[in-house]
Amino acid sequence: MLELPQPTLALADLWGRAPALPRRPSMPWLRPATTPVVVPTPAATPEGTAEPACVATWARHESDVVEAQRLRHDVFVGEMGARLSNLPGTPAGLDRDIFDDHCEHLLVRDGRQQVIGTYRVLTPMAAARLGGWYTETEFDLTRLRPLMPRMAELGRSCVHPDHRNGGVIMTLWGALADFMVRNGLDTMVGCASISMRDGGHVAASLWEQLRKTHLAPIEHHVQPRLPLPVEDLDCTLPAELPPLIKGYLRCGAKILGAPAWDPDFNTADLPIMLRLADIPSRYRKHFLKDTA
Repeated sequence: MLELPQPTLALADLWGRAPALPRRPSMPWLRPATTPVVVPTPAATPEGTAEPACVATWARHESDVVEAQRLRHDVFVGEMGARLSNLPGTPAGLDRDIFDDHCEHLLVRDGRQQVIGTYRVLTPMAAARLGGWYTETEFDLTRLRPLMPRMAELGRSCVHPDHRNGGVIMTLWGALADFMVRNGLDTMVGCASISMRDGGHVAASLWEQLRKTHLAPIEHHVQPRLPLPVEDLDCTLPAELPPLIKGYLRCGAKILGAPAWDPDFNTADLPIMLRLADIPSRYRKHFLKDTA
């Protein structure tokens, strides 16, 4: 698991760097699943026929990553209206940034081998080589430094609109849990996005709810670099949590602090952390095969 140390980049350099950093192969210390993760019960289509089970795999070739980037573009740009800051030379229809070449990409394919769901994962070694985490572009993570040697960052999660019945997310989460255990990692962090199409009032209201019920201990709090101006917004709306955030919280995740505003994606981003030790027993049995 040891490798020669490499110089890291200052985080500030990530903002203005134009060329892509060289693609490195998957690190030999990483241990992806030896067998694909399959949804146990095929979902039913609107016509009532059984849909082929979907399978989670880790990208092994550049073409796999491109498929994930195309799905991300379709969802983030085509569906959500995001303004992506792509690397120069990125082909049309792809979402590609400086972090992609240093992440592990998890894909879910349907029975026709189309990519219908994805996450990208930044490991501690990759973050050290880059000089920082994507989440650090939105939050000051100083208080999480003691956790970083065994911390993975999740990002760019999305599911094709025709497959948002829960099965794809469950498949992704099962593969992520397996990856964490195999590689001796115990903490996951990331940004959970809430749409600001209403001007941010729903996001502010959700933050007001969650700070009372799911806020992490103060020693793990992070500070947004561009805070959502909650003091100028209506925080009293009876807002419903997005399904993805609701799922994270059910699995034991904690909110690490106030939301940041991401103007490019037009979202309010909540910093979230999930530690494997905090997963409730009923979910441990499913994701970690832990019956204790």
